[in-house]
Parts: sequence; structure tokens; C-alpha cells
Amino acid sequence: MNATPSASASASDSSSSIIVTGASSGIGRALAIELGAAGRRLGLIARRRPELEETAALVRSRGGEAHLATADVGDRSELRTAIGAIESALGPARVLVANAGFGAPTHLDPLNIDDVERTFRVNVMGVVYAVEAVLPGMLARGDGHLVAVSSLAALKGLPGESAYCASKAAVDVYMEGLRIALRSRGVAVATVRPGFVNTTIEPMNAAATPFLISAETAAKEIARVIDARKSGVVSFPMRMAALMSLIARLPDFLVARLVGEGR
Repeated sequence: MNATPSASASASDSSSSIIVTGASSGIGRALAIELGAAGRRLGLIARRRPELEETAALVRSRGGEAHLATADVGDRSELRTAIGAIESALGPARVLVANAGFGAPTHLDPLNIDDVERTFRVNVMGVVYAVEAVLPGMLARGDGHLVAVSSLAALKGLPGESAYCASKAAVDVYMEGLRIALRSRGVAVATVRPGFVNTTIEPMNAAATPFLISAETAAKEIARVIDARKSGVVSFPMRMAALMSLIARLPDFLVARLVGEGR
């Protein structure tokens, strides 16, 4: 994991602007509040306007500046319009946190293809579309920081969670390729992989959610990534990362015993 020096203002500079998708709840809201307390200028994006306005109010109450725009991150046109409106208000984004996510169990009989499609549209294309909207400006300036929120679920295809795990694995590999390609272009690329986080996304099909952390704890970890302008993969909490690394190496029959055999 490396820290790449900024070509101009750093992300820790309160004048720098940060765009956070999925800011209406969960990790996105907690991150916005965490960054707002440091006096940051934030562009907040989510589908639900009332909840997004609540997040913006909390950011402002802590001394931060918040501009918001509603969009479904899985809709390319909507997201580009939203990011364009925020950049018009705040200036070019120096940091993008592509955080918006969706999770639903993967059923077998019948196959719930609509949920699978939505999972990939939000979790994968939502990241791709957000990057598309900000990367040209970052490249032109030779400065920027792309942060995508993935999951430790990316390490293993789990029964009952095939779509979610696969979508996060796709995010990991997509960001990895960008990180390598952009390493000499002034744009840092980080992939954040939390374990179980107490949010509205339905947890994996396990008997328990070991090493569960709060959205606020996850937000503090992501804020550190932003402050240090880290490039690379950041997994947390450490015990859950170690457990998932072990599970990824287990034979199928043991994985089935641990988490079940699907839904």
C-alpha cells in the first residue's frame, strides 16, 4: 500500500472537494458526517432525496459544506448529470468515493435475475460511471484520488451470495487495473474492502456476522485512506480479513458447512 503525493492540493486540505455516492445511509452517510466534521466540501449523491437532505444537514451542523444531487448510480446519464451539477457548485472533484451499493440474496429456484442485474448495475457499473464522470478532469489536472468501496466478500464466491460476491470481485479487479494504469498520471486509486458492516444491506448467508463493525468505524477507516491519499487495497477489520482469506482457500464442502448451501 503506497501513498502517492498530490500534484496540487491534498485531500486533507479543507478547500478540496470530495464526491461521495450512496450518501443517504450506511457507510456513505457516516463517511459524509466524518468528513464534514473536518470542514470538508462534499458533494453527496443518492437516490433518496429526503434522506440525502438529512445527511447534508448533519454535515453542515458539523462545519462541513454539502451540495447534494439525486441520482441512481446505475443510470449513466443520471449520475453524469448529478456529478456535473456538483462540480459546477464546488469545482472539480479531487476525491471520488464510489460507495453506493446494493445487496440481495442469490436464489436458485427460481433464479432472481432481476436482483442479479441490479446488483451488477449498482455495484459495478455505478463505480464505472462515477469514474467516467470525474477521471477526465483528474487526468487533465494531473491530480485526483479514486476510492471504491468493495467488500471482503470479493475474496470468495459464497453460496446464496453469488451475485454480490461476484460484483465486488469485479470492482476489485477493475480498480486494480486502473491503479496500475494511472500510477504515473497523478491519480491515486484505492480499493476499500470492509467486512461485515451494520448497514441496511442484507448480510451474507452465514450463521452469524463475525467481527461486525459499525458504519461509523468503517467511515473512519475510509477517511484515513482519503487523508493519507493511499493507493492500493485496504481491508478491515484485520480479523475478518484474515478469516476471509482462510475461507477463500477452503474446499467447497467446508465452505458449505460454514455458510450453508444457498437459498
